[in-house]
Order: sequence, then structure tokens, then C-alpha cells
Amino acid sequence: MSVSVENPPTAEDFATMLTMVSGFFVTRISATFADLNVAEHLAAGPLTAADIAVKEAADPGYTFRLLRAGVTLGLVTYADGRFASTSLLGTLRADAPNSLRHLAQAWTAPGHWGPWAALTDAVRAGASQAEAVLGCGIFEYFTKNADEGALFTKAVTDLSIPVIKEAVPVIDITGVRTVADVGGADGAFVLSLMAAHTSLRGTVLELPHAVPAAAAEADKRRMTDRFSATEGNFFEYVPPADLYLLKYILHDWNDEDCLKILRNCRQSLHPGGRVAIVEIVLGEATDPGIGALMDMNMLAMLRGRERELAEFDALLAEAGFRRTKLTHLQAPYAVIEARVDK
Repeated sequence: MSVSVENPPTAEDFATMLTMVSGFFVTRISATFADLNVAEHLAAGPLTAADIAVKEAADPGYTFRLLRAGVTLGLVTYADGRFASTSLLGTLRADAPNSLRHLAQAWTAPGHWGPWAALTDAVRAGASQAEAVLGCGIFEYFTKNADEGALFTKAVTDLSIPVIKEAVPVIDITGVRTVADVGGADGAFVLSLMAAHTSLRGTVLELPHAVPAAAAEADKRRMTDRFSATEGNFFEYVPPADLYLLKYILHDWNDEDCLKILRNCRQSLHPGGRVAIVEIVLGEATDPGIGALMDMNMLAMLRGRERELAEFDALLAEAGFRRTKLTHLQAPYAVIEARVDK
């Protein structure tokens, strides 16, 4: 018996879906290019697959096959037996502007790859399966697996740099002397704000696995005289400050946890101080953009979610804050500034 199908798939749909379901091929290939330092090796000019294989102690034939796949993805070009870099490949070079090298590696490391494999179970259960897969929450996992934790810290910085460049000039620092970057990874945000405003003193509050990176970054920027990195848990305490930076923090947590963080900020905030929240702000379901895909990362990994502006306003109000300023950055990111609601 034939069954009629509404909106039957076309040949174009078939091709599109094939690209989608093979997307993890691209993810793993990109990470392998990063692992084998292909961008660094080709920075000085074209090389053969054998040249790169020697440099990386890899199999020449398999290296050729990897690089050939890279031609398909636009990472490299091929002519006269040698492969050459493209500008796209440059995003996998660690020292390049707009680098995503560490993100490519972190998102394919066990801490992320395993929980994502359990996405169907998470949707059915209505809860992330990260703890079931990893044996603990992701941040505890990073503490136990320090190398992967350090890699994730670098990945967050990779993802943050373009947004930080846009956020720093628009944040109001009137009356601000001390800034605390709450859960600020290697401190790139607060250190960039301090570089733009040399009167500021800053600190990062982070878990143990991230504190060394923050101290190293401050030393690299020669700002240790105005900076400190503090081990701590923002669910328990945040250091006093005039301005709190919360970049990519609230999306990690459910509403109850967000309220704990915001209330701790309110309790320690100096009089007249404020918070600056940098997050994805979701649009309508009909036009969600990349934010809806990033929300799936929250679903797979944590208890959090990406939120609409009204949801941020509700959280702020319940924690005793009032939004005073909204600045849209590159879509879908925004800076939400808020003061204590008197």
C-alpha cells in the first residue's frame, strides 16, 4: 500500500541531508589538521604530503589522503604534487587573528565528544547526559583532566576574542576602579578592558585548572602589577568589585544557578557598581540563527541554555538588578549591563 508523504524530499534535499549527516567528518578532519599543525607547516609555502608526514612522524599515504580531503573543504589547494595554504586554513594556526585552532581540538576531545554522542538521550530525558558519560560534571572533569581543561580554556579564548574586541569599547566604566572577570578563563576580557583603561585594576575568579592560564596571560601582557587570579567558586563567593564581567557564564547554568551567581555578585558589588553580561541573545524561533545551534551545546554539556532578552531581564529582576543598557555586537552576541534595582 502506498503512503502519501507531505513535502516529499527532493534530490536537492537528499544532497543537503547527506552533507549534514556527514558533518562530523568535517569536524574531525578540521581537528586533525590542527593536531598535525598543517597550518603552521604550510605558512612558509607549499609542501608535499610526504614533507608534512616527516615533520609530524605520520604515515605519508594517510597524510596525502587527509590533505586531499582538505582540498575538498577549502583548507588547502593542490598543484604540482604540493599542497598550499588558504586563508581558511589560517584559522587553524594558533598565532593567527581569528584563530579557532583550540576550539577545533577541544570540541573533538573526549570531554565534549562523548556527551554530544548522547544527545538523543539528553532530549528524551530532559537533562544533559554529560555526567553519565564522563562520570562527573564537565568542569569537575576538566579539573581531573588538566590538559584537556587547559585546552578548553584556550578554546574559550579563541571563541571570545572577536566578541571581546567589540565589547570593550562599549562597556561603561564611569566610576569603575576594580573589575572582576567572573569565571573569566585566562582573563582575556578583563585584561583587554584594563589595557583600554589603564586606571583599572582587575581580577579573574576561576577554578584551579584555569588560574595558571590567567596568571600567564597577565604576565604575557605585562599587567601583573594591576591584576590577580583567584581560585574560587562563584556559587559560593565573588570578590568585591565595581564591575563584574560575566562572559559566556550564565548560559552554562539553569535559572536557579544563574540566580545564585547574580545574587553573589549583588552581595559583593560596591555601591553604584554594575554587571556586564556578554551572551548570545536569541531571536524568534523563526529566525534563531547560530544561537539555536549553540543552545544544543548547552543541552548536551550542561544544565544551561541560551536565552531571549526577556529571559535575561527576568533573571536580573529576580536577582535584584535592572537592565540599564543593551548593546548588540556581532550577531547573535550582546552586552547587557545592569545595576542594582533600588
